[in-house]
Amino acid sequence: MSTLPPASPSGFKVVAQNRKAHHDYHILEKIEAGLALRGPEVKSIRIGEVSLGESYAQVTNGQIVLLNLHVNPYPCARLEVCDPIRPKAVLLHRNEIRRISAQIAQQGHTLIPLRLYLKHGLVKVELALCTGKQAADKRETLRRKTDEREAARAMRGR
Repeated sequence: MSTLPPASPSGFKVVAQNRKAHHDYHILEKIEAGLALRGPEVKSIRIGEVSLGESYAQVTNGQIVLLNLHVNPYPCARLEVCDPIRPKAVLLHRNEIRRISAQIAQQGHTLIPLRLYLKHGLVKVELALCTGKQAADKRETLRRKTDEREAARAMRGR
């Protein structure tokens, strides 16, 4: 069982991040939302047994649903055993859902979770409205990060 560092004094603790999203997508907008979870799922997320790697969100029947979010079963749960990759409803206001679904309807836009965190004891997800990057864009981003890293290293050496 993995243990995570304690929450910061502000009550904010990142449980999982999707680092590959920044490499594969242009981030247009970030949205904070809650998740509709069951008890054992929340306990499992609190101990860090969650993976955002292949997850994405889509609009179905007027609500946003997070798909392929893998939450390992809580080992101490007795009665309720949940499917690890069941669809999880994202909790947003109706107006926000309408605005996001209109933006997703545009060609090339998608909704990707960037990170999952605990905020004042509640599980929150940071969703990003994104467009996919081309191979040249990925190379340019990598080149820019390398240049910034070298410049910072040179400044430290002074």
